[in-house]
Amino acid sequence: MKKKLEGHKIAKVDPGSIGEELELEAGDYVLSINGNEIEDIFDYEYYINSASITMLVRKADGEEWELDIENDYEDLGLTFENGLMSEYRSCCNKCIFCFIDQMPPGMRETLYFKDDDSRLSFLQGNYITLTNMKEKDIDRIIRFKLSPINISVQTTNPELRCKMLNNRFAGRALKMIDRLYEAGTQMNGQVVLCKGVNDGEELMRTISDLTKYLPYMESVSVVPVGLSKYRDGLYPLEPFTKEDAGEVIDMIEDWQKKIYAEHGTHFIHASDEFYTLAERPLPEEERYDGYIQLENGVGMLRLLATEVEEELLSLSGDEEEGLVSIATGRLPYTYICKYAGWIREKFPGRTIQIYPIFNDFFGEMITVSGLLTGADIICQLKDKPLGEYLLLPINMFRSGEEVFLDDVTKEEVEKALQVKIRIVKSSGHDFVQAILHPELEVVEEEEPSMPGADYGYEGYELDEIWQEDDEL
Repeated sequence: MKKKLEGHKIAKVDPGSIGEELELEAGDYVLSINGNEIEDIFDYEYYINSASITMLVRKADGEEWELDIENDYEDLGLTFENGLMSEYRSCCNKCIFCFIDQMPPGMRETLYFKDDDSRLSFLQGNYITLTNMKEKDIDRIIRFKLSPINISVQTTNPELRCKMLNNRFAGRALKMIDRLYEAGTQMNGQVVLCKGVNDGEELMRTISDLTKYLPYMESVSVVPVGLSKYRDGLYPLEPFTKEDAGEVIDMIEDWQKKIYAEHGTHFIHASDEFYTLAERPLPEEERYDGYIQLENGVGMLRLLATEVEEELLSLSGDEEEGLVSIATGRLPYTYICKYAGWIREKFPGRTIQIYPIFNDFFGEMITVSGLLTGADIICQLKDKPLGEYLLLPINMFRSGEEVFLDDVTKEEVEKALQVKIRIVKSSGHDFVQAILHPELEVVEEEEPSMPGADYGYEGYELDEIWQEDDEL
């Protein structure tokens, strides 16, 4: 007896699309293309990338249609109920640095899910460890020409990698990088640096080993481990000091000079957190190689500075008065003050109150705005002079919603503080316009949300000293 295909349920058909012309509707199921059952979104995209296809569809009433489609390599305009068209793959590791293991109890279930899915690496820029991948998965990446693939390397020492990931196959999984390199697959790497574990000589070894994958491995970021206050029973990790951060930067910048001389790219990058902690000037824009590693907080502050300067150059100053307030994490606080100061120089009538929010929810070593909660904002801004508008970066909110990490809503914060909240998008343009015209929402093309895509980028711990409220 022939197996009945389950198919993939269509959630939406774009107006004016080929799908609409074919009378496809939400609730219909795509069963197969050219006789091939669809495993996930990559199978679907691979098979429709053709001049013509034959698609088997089951309508909502159970009737099956076989459609011969002349699509000339065009998209069909179909959105599926499950965007991946498959179940998400969870992580099989127990990493000593995992931030999800440091989450407090009682939060929404989705915050405890650990993904380690190579398909999300391509679609959303997620970093994967390679430990739950099989040869079939590597073959599909190569066959479908999926790139870039973002890899959480941590270390190229196989034994140490097994220890850091608590997975006996973690060292062997590194060999998959060789397969991707031989196939010419573009990659990016990430090293979550843990003091006394994979820093020092181990970091030196990792950088040296990864340079062998140039040019297909385009960049590698080095970010400090994030340490919340919920670490009971977990591996004992210590925060980096100012001196530690300086040593990391010195090593990376020495490698940048060497690699640039040989390959014309800087390749290895320290995240902005290290420069902030070491109290070092940010690298010049040219050293970020086109900001390949923005999602890891590499160059976010430098890019924001550039965009703010460019936006101010396009504007004529005035004496109009205004008052707005900004809440941000303690890590980007100094830079937000600096960039807001540039705005004040050209618009002296504006008063800009900037408040660095202490992260009581996760602990003092979490200093970025992306992990702040509505409750902490309410508690610390109660009775503060906020003006008519409070500006908050978009990464404080759940993607596509106006809800904070602790499920407090934007409306609840507005009511508690008696202030209107303006959510600020990622660009320097929006940062400037939000300060000058907080009553106006800036319309700009939406881009996929990435960790750190705002003025309070998603990084982790820095042992910064709490600073008092500042008025520019």
